[in-house]
Amino acid sequence: MSTLGEWIKSADFKNEKHVPVIEVSGKPKSGEQFTITVTVGKEIPHPNTPEHFIQWLKLYFVEDGGKVVYELGKAELSAHGASVQKSDPGPAYTAPSASFNVTLNAGGTLMAESYCNIHGLWESSEKVSL
Repeated sequence: MSTLGEWIKSADFKNEKHVPVIEVSGKPKSGEQFTITVTVGKEIPHPNTPEHFIQWLKLYFVEDGGKVVYELGKAELSAHGASVQKSDPGPAYTAPSASFNVTLNAGGTLMAESYCNIHGLWESSEKVSL
């Protein structure tokens, strides 16, 4: 029997355009809100066309020593240049990036997932200290 983990890919985002990059703004402090941005295509731009696009991004957190993963947010990316005119690119595109304002009370690990309609699931992680 297969598990989801067998299908999730990871790599260095400087060499692979599908890996979600996690960026934490400033120096987070316990109990204070801060911003986390998840972007696909930070170093190598990901195509954003009707045929090839990032469909969604998710952000998770697990505190140091914790046993539960918390989903912090999900961003659906819906506009990929689709058009009623088959020969023309559409009027709107959603960039594969999302920001989440969060408050944490403990340090731990942030984990992000992205889903490419052609190349599947990708993940990355980033340690966060408070």
